Amino acid sequence: MNNPILKLTGLTRAFEQGGVRIEVLKGVDLTIMPGEIVALLGPSGSGKSTLLQAVGLLEGGFGGRIDLAGQEASAMDGDARTVVRRDHIGFVYQFHHLLPDFTAQENVVLPQLVAGVARPQAEDRARELLTALGLAARITHKPSQLSGGEQQRVAVARALANHPQLVLADEPTGNLDETTADRVFDELLKLVRGAGASALIATHNERLAARMDRVVRLSDGRVA
Repeated sequence: MNNPILKLTGLTRAFEQGGVRIEVLKGVDLTIMPGEIVALLGPSGSGKSTLLQAVGLLEGGFGGRIDLAGQEASAMDGDARTVVRRDHIGFVYQFHHLLPDFTAQENVVLPQLVAGVARPQAEDRARELLTALGLAARITHKPSQLSGGEQQRVAVARALANHPQLVLADEPTGNLDETTADRVFDELLKLVRGAGASALIATHNERLAARMDRVVRLSDGRVA
């Protein structure tokens, strides 16, 4: 039997604001299996982004346990977490966060170079992904020369560049019109499934969520 790619056990997160303690996550339990694409539904302010930040090992302050790719990531030091993020996780955000002075191809090449991939192989991988996303004619364009949908496709390619086992997406089409959102979402699902990866995709869009393998809902700090 396959082991989970992600297992959260009793995950908690609280903040102090104006002397008041606000509990955002109150003991989240969640398991995602290899190849499974899971929608994380919840209204704005429910803690979806906070949960993804925890899973992505982007900040501390969380209680509970995070097991990722067979490792207890919640017990790791900063350097070890960086390696796990680099080698196992791909991120797609609502806003693309592309580097403005670099071309589409260079934006997809850079994370591969950080992971130790040789430049020729990194460039080949970038071309492969961008072509699959319909951007073959746009690889030398900088973000300012691309439409919003094209920029988000580059962000999807960047997230998948290092062959992650788990893709985390935070409202990845929330900044796009409905037609463009549908296309980008189709391409994201196709690439994730084609790579055999897992994904946790936060959204408030019930229609898009229904196209994933499973839907979980974050409410009152817990997942159901």
